[in-house]
Amino acid sequence: MATTSQPLRGKTTCKKIFWAVFPHACFIVSLVIYAFLGALMFSHIEGTQKVKVSEEYRTFLQKLMCLARKLPDNVTENEMFNHNISELFNTADPVWFINPKERWNFFGSLFFCCTVFTTVGYGNTYPVTRSGKYLCMLYALFGIPLMFLVLTDMGDILATVLSKSYNEFRKLQSKILASKLCSGFTCSKRNELKSRAQSKIVINEPLTIMEVLRSQSGVKPVKYRNVELFEMLIARENENTQPARNKSMERWSSCPELAREKTVSRVIKNFDKIGKELEKLDVPIVLMVLVIFVYISCAAAILPNWEKNMDFQEAFYFCFITLTTIGFGDTKLEHPKFFLFFSLYIIIGMEIVFIAFKLGQDRLIVLYKKVISFCAEKNMPSKKIYPK
Repeated sequence: MATTSQPLRGKTTCKKIFWAVFPHACFIVSLVIYAFLGALMFSHIEGTQKVKVSEEYRTFLQKLMCLARKLPDNVTENEMFNHNISELFNTADPVWFINPKERWNFFGSLFFCCTVFTTVGYGNTYPVTRSGKYLCMLYALFGIPLMFLVLTDMGDILATVLSKSYNEFRKLQSKILASKLCSGFTCSKRNELKSRAQSKIVINEPLTIMEVLRSQSGVKPVKYRNVELFEMLIARENENTQPARNKSMERWSSCPELAREKTVSRVIKNFDKIGKELEKLDVPIVLMVLVIFVYISCAAAILPNWEKNMDFQEAFYFCFITLTTIGFGDTKLEHPKFFLFFSLYIIIGMEIVFIAFKLGQDRLIVLYKKVISFCAEKNMPSKKIYPK
């Protein structure tokens, strides 16, 4: 019987883990499939477009030829020529000098799709054709909510990890402080604490409140005795309800159809709980700023390995602009393929920044409440005491 029960327990635990991970994996897989489909669509529409010579491009070439013919030999006039050339190239469209097949290959289109539904939008890659623009609007209309759903779901996971880590750190800190305080106590104080601990009320499985009161009739009244008494009774009642839950689980296991329905309903409830853990998160805002700084610094140290035109400061600036979804587009990537491998990094980083913004928002709301209540108390008329 023991050999057969162990594989069954293993299967049930694997099923529980699968159904617990299923909602999170469902969102991520949906986003990946959506990105790949968008890359295929945009590479087909924008990559196969015919290069048309526009009037603006012809005008640009004519002005460039005129400046080239007037190239002077004098140094002072040569500086003026460089100034005119730079102004002319500032008016040029970058699309004129890039082959659409090179820009809109699969990886380039995938990078563009990631910048669309993450709302980064660098601006150096954008659709030119009319059908591509319409498709971009439709793609963003469904992709941005899906991305926010993934961010909210991953925010719950990160909020749980951060809150548990912070609570464990606080517990460890309190234990260290308690050990230091205990080491400073004398033996007499320790004996006094032991005697106080022994004088506490001890209840051994009471049946009723009256029975508890009778058993404690010889004990002197202690402060908060009723509160401790009821807490013990509630704890005992919770212990008594646990075997009933185990029996119900046995009934579910005896009927697999009902167990399956219960598992499905539990998974559906998990979808309803999305975003709840993020609302409960309460950690210092300084800790979140430190996490963001370390997180961006790690990527800023790795990014210059393939982006040779960036140093640490430029890479730090680029990662910050990306994770905050500002996306100026002033810093261009030479190898966007490698940056696509940082997609998970971008999503997690955006979530960390979002959590920091959420905590900052909560702190600002608390600050505004305090200011408004302080101003209201100042403006309230003072109570006049009339003589009797």
